Amino acid sequence: MSPPLRIAAVVLAAGASRRMGTNKLLLPVEGEAMVHRTVRRVRDAGCDPILVVTGHDAARVRDALAPLEVAFTESPDPTGPTSASLHAGLQALPIEVDAALVMLADMVQVTTPMLRALVEGALSGDEPLGVSRYGDVLAPPLLFRRSLWPELLAWHGEGCGKAVVRAHEREARFHEWPVAALQDVDTPDDYDAVR
Repeated sequence: MSPPLRIAAVVLAAGASRRMGTNKLLLPVEGEAMVHRTVRRVRDAGCDPILVVTGHDAARVRDALAPLEVAFTESPDPTGPTSASLHAGLQALPIEVDAALVMLADMVQVTTPMLRALVEGALSGDEPLGVSRYGDVLAPPLLFRRSLWPELLAWHGEGCGKAVVRAHEREARFHEWPVAALQDVDTPDDYDAVR
């Protein structure tokens, strides 16, 4: 029998929170910093290792995650497109990792069971891609097997590898979630709604 897949997580936490006016990832949600809450849920879903890509306010983000066992890497362009952070995360993962679950740190409605469904889907099937679908929208969390990483590393832009997801839709395993779970936190109004 072949060993089970080793599934890592790449949590993107490099942004400058310009529309919020303060680092949103440090704001409390249900009693813990937003970034801590997200990373804890990823951990509880069974991902190992967990790599957090920092950029803006990196030291404070690291401090907020100090109780958790995570690794860090820095985005070379935290104010640029998402691809810079995603590339940094993939390139920093150990060679023995077989797949990466990609998560945005501000998607506060994504639960541990949702994340676990992507992990378990990868463990039980051979699809190269696990995709979250919220109504008509394809979005993170996304799970990419290593075979797709060269395409992700060649892609540049916003949206966590959107072009790669589109190119491999027919090979993907889809996970259907309520549209409300797509909500992220970008503005003070978004944060008030979450609270």
